[in-house]
Amino acid sequence: MHNIKDIRNDPKKFKDSLKKRFLDVDLENLLDLDQKNRKLIQEKEILEKEKKEISKTKNKDLFEKSKTISQKIETLEKDQKSTKNKLENILSSLPNIPNDDVPVGKDENSNLEISKNGAIPKFDFKPKSHFELGENLKMLDFELASKTTGSRFVFVKDKLALLERAISNFMLDVHINQNGYQEISPPLIVSESTMYGTGQLPKFENDQFEINFDEKEERKFLIPTAEVILTNMGKDKIFQLNELPLRLVASTPCFRKEAGSYGKDTKGMIRQHQFYKVELVSIVEPKNCLAELERMTNSATKILDLLKLPYRKIVLSSGDMGFSAEKTFDIEVWLPSENKYREISSCSSCGTFQARRMKSRYKNKNNETLFLGTLNGSGLAVGRTLIAILENYQQSDGSIIIPEVLKPYMNKLEKISKK
Repeated sequence: MHNIKDIRNDPKKFKDSLKKRFLDVDLENLLDLDQKNRKLIQEKEILEKEKKEISKTKNKDLFEKSKTISQKIETLEKDQKSTKNKLENILSSLPNIPNDDVPVGKDENSNLEISKNGAIPKFDFKPKSHFELGENLKMLDFELASKTTGSRFVFVKDKLALLERAISNFMLDVHINQNGYQEISPPLIVSESTMYGTGQLPKFENDQFEINFDEKEERKFLIPTAEVILTNMGKDKIFQLNELPLRLVASTPCFRKEAGSYGKDTKGMIRQHQFYKVELVSIVEPKNCLAELERMTNSATKILDLLKLPYRKIVLSSGDMGFSAEKTFDIEVWLPSENKYREISSCSSCGTFQARRMKSRYKNKNNETLFLGTLNGSGLAVGRTLIAILENYQQSDGSIIIPEVLKPYMNKLEKISKK
């Protein structure tokens, strides 16, 4: 959410900043609504003051005048509330402003590669895709999932189910014991206001799984990512300076409709409605956001370094970033079957954008109450890590070598083979 005062003070700067997102905002309408809203508040306050003065006199002759003033106040309140809602609806639909060092571009074609790490494996045979490998091992069953549930779901069985669990536990251990994150086991269902707080609503409602409860209460949704619930742990809260930075990690299922992805990655586990992810969230002083983004991204790449999986780090262009982000690094892992890198993590700084929506604040060293900075990142997507291990560690006979760091989590199993 943007601060209307900042927009009011420098509308040109705000408009130019959003042009980097390739959005042309009707600022005249926005500022007109702001002016009308402030004018209505002022008129209401004047009438309330007048009514209070009449009340003090206890003059019965002024009773009718007081009644008329009350009616006018009621009318003004309705008009002001309607105006404020229109203003906030526009503000809540506008994405965050890109940081100054973010490359300007419409889409992924303007993303910039920062670095490449790890050796790309060389095979003396044609590498198979993860779904071919999994189906040949009889440990990935897409057909059964299609019968029981529908498309974009999978049954992960036997040793691959163990490997999936091992990946998640390994990531958690590294992030908790080495990277300094606090583990959280959160609810998987959130309220409408919680989804609004991190920017999933109202703009991305079509991508969410909503749950229908019998009780007539606030709408509920399955989490699309643990970012939503972890970041909202600061909702309506004022932190003390000694509580920051707060670094949280959770391994959870995630649920997304994948609206707009029709025809993309229809085979395999790349793009599913239900998937597991280890999520990192940081809550910090805003001045530390960009330094924390580097730290978070390094925490995510450390997992790939330990697994000895080749990857590259890229900075996203202004047009390719997520709605709430001011700057984003993507980490892409090498997939031999596709002969290219694919996203396995996205780490973003959101500045104060989400904190404003959540009313998440802190007391600085001068005892001023200010909005916090929030960050989130995958550390990593578990399913895509499973995919990367299957493809990069595959053998000519279709077996899969277990990465060294995962063996303690796999009962010291050396490799996964067809029974």
